[in-house]
Amino acid sequence: MQKILVVEDEVKVANAVKKGLEENGFDVDVAYDGRIGKGLAISNNYDLVILDLNLPHHNGYEICEVIRHKNNRVPVIMLTALGGVEDKMQAFELGADDYLVKPFDFRELLARIRVFLKRAGSEATHGTQYKISIADLEIDREKKDVTRGGKKIALTAKEYQLLEFLAMHKGKVISKLTIAEKVWDIDFDTGTNVIEVYMNFLRKKIDKDFEQKLLHTKTGMGYYLSEE
Repeated sequence: MQKILVVEDEVKVANAVKKGLEENGFDVDVAYDGRIGKGLAISNNYDLVILDLNLPHHNGYEICEVIRHKNNRVPVIMLTALGGVEDKMQAFELGADDYLVKPFDFRELLARIRVFLKRAGSEATHGTQYKISIADLEIDREKKDVTRGGKKIALTAKEYQLLEFLAMHKGKVISKLTIAEKVWDIDFDTGTNVIEVYMNFLRKKIDKDFEQKLLHTKTGMGYYLSEE
């Protein structure tokens, strides 16, 4: 049975999510404040975490950061009333995998959860036992480490996911829509410039200090990773 942590201070919301998830076969722990949520996240291993942002004692950003220091793989879904672009950007920068704004339909939350758990299971079975090399860039998919020219490059969880996805499709032009669906998942708001922002983040870390550029843009079509 897959285990999910829900950190939510609105008792009615937390209990409704817990009930719905348990009815769908999940084992669920609930924390009604940030201190308890942080402690559970540190002391237990979960298959997925659902986080509110506005929490007593420790907010969702802080807990997400703690989770990422402990485990760079567990999917984290932010479930919050804060729907601003800046709120989303900060959540993704700290390592959140998805962002769902209240009020929400439980069926949509369940669909997102299943997408992440299916992906995590597939990667554990098939996809993490090797390295991807492009020129002097090396991606260790098991350790989630990235180096270029032998120098380790520190990436956030979302930056890593974007780079890994492009590397897995080396040389292929990937549209913004495809990136939104595969890296940011269901119903990502493609009207924002989040993808462009993250591509700029990656370029600064991957290409800026190197003569050979690996990240490329095909105007009007998308992005690709290539040695050209």
